[in-house]
Amino acid sequence: MIYFNLQVACLVIVLLMTIRYMKDAIRTNMPCNHYFDALLIIAPWSIIFDGITAYTVNHRDLIPDIWNKVLHALFFITDDLLVVFAFLCMLHYTSGIPKERWKKLLCVLPGILSILGVLVFMGDLQYISGKNTDYSMGTSVIISFASLAVHYALIFVVLFTRKKYIEKRKRSGIITVMGISSALLIFQIIFPEILITSVFPVVVSFGFYSSMEDPAIYKLQVFNQEMVMSFSTLVENRDNNTGGHIKRTKGYVGIILEGMEYKPGYHFLLTKEYIRNVLNAAPMHDLGKIATPDYILQKPGKLTDEEYAIMKQHSVNGGEMVKEIMKDMDDPEFMQIAYEVARYHHEKWNGTGYPEGLKEKEIPLHARIMAIADVFDAVSAKRCYRDAMPIEKCFRIIEEGRGKDFDPNLVDVFFEQKEKILELYHTNA
Repeated sequence: MIYFNLQVACLVIVLLMTIRYMKDAIRTNMPCNHYFDALLIIAPWSIIFDGITAYTVNHRDLIPDIWNKVLHALFFITDDLLVVFAFLCMLHYTSGIPKERWKKLLCVLPGILSILGVLVFMGDLQYISGKNTDYSMGTSVIISFASLAVHYALIFVVLFTRKKYIEKRKRSGIITVMGISSALLIFQIIFPEILITSVFPVVVSFGFYSSMEDPAIYKLQVFNQEMVMSFSTLVENRDNNTGGHIKRTKGYVGIILEGMEYKPGYHFLLTKEYIRNVLNAAPMHDLGKIATPDYILQKPGKLTDEEYAIMKQHSVNGGEMVKEIMKDMDDPEFMQIAYEVARYHHEKWNGTGYPEGLKEKEIPLHARIMAIADVFDAVSAKRCYRDAMPIEKCFRIIEEGRGKDFDPNLVDVFFEQKEKILELYHTNA
């Protein structure tokens, strides 16, 4: 039968994709996403039961009615579980699965109710003779289709209300996948005789795989991050550091970003992609020091005016190095953020910084964040030319720079997160 052949083809595609995913995940040591793993486990069973029921509904003279209903129940249940885990995947990719038990229960409640409804009304399952094939109808079928529609609607709600948490290059793929799946669902509801439900698991699982869970993309991201850290650590080793500065400043930047999420004016700026890019760019802020002579970089005393002028060139040099290193990388937004962090993290709110004397919001937001983190760590850590300052004096320096050296709003966020700043400071002291 043509529909049975369709399900065999869909099953082969899903199994091949699953095998490749498993091999690549093991090879790249990719972190496990349990919701996507569950999706891949359920998808082939949904297709298998779809294929079996496509056969049994057309051979009722050979298959006892009780077995026909049991197989249909299993098909409807696996279909429900598939969209439940697709919904949970979308939550995981965006704002995350709620931690409260009652919220978790609320997330899966439509699926639970649908499964219960399917089981309760399975007794009234009916069989319709179509032009090309027989198919099933009844309350349980309607409940199953309603569950699919509800979950697709929920996925779209999460997708569009929390799209800032999804990277732009991944967002279009997910929207396309869900659009195709929704169109197929509508087509199936309007023309129930056209048995194409086996295509749903293929489209959904492959869409999430290619857009979100491809281990090859994950491995590339990890490689890029390791390359960034290697360059940054190389610079710090020349500066008589041991890697502590880049680790701490990245931590302080993360804490400031976390505090900004709850502040008005930053909500639409702090996308998941932006936060990731800023955190990954933070270790590169002093990359330009690799071109600074050792006699200046490691001088135990105060720099002369000429030496200080050479030292200040590290911000310009760093920006140019970022461009050169990343010119072949297919991530222009990250490159721009890394460039601006390296070039402008010594600009000051009142316009007295370097290299361009930018002021206030002329300075990119990520560079303003980096400036606070960099200065706080610079004064709170031991350097070749002085000992670390007392921690309260370090906080006082940031407070005194509010509206002068630093963005006043970001200084407020910094102090609101003081407890976390202190925890990170003591942990890495």
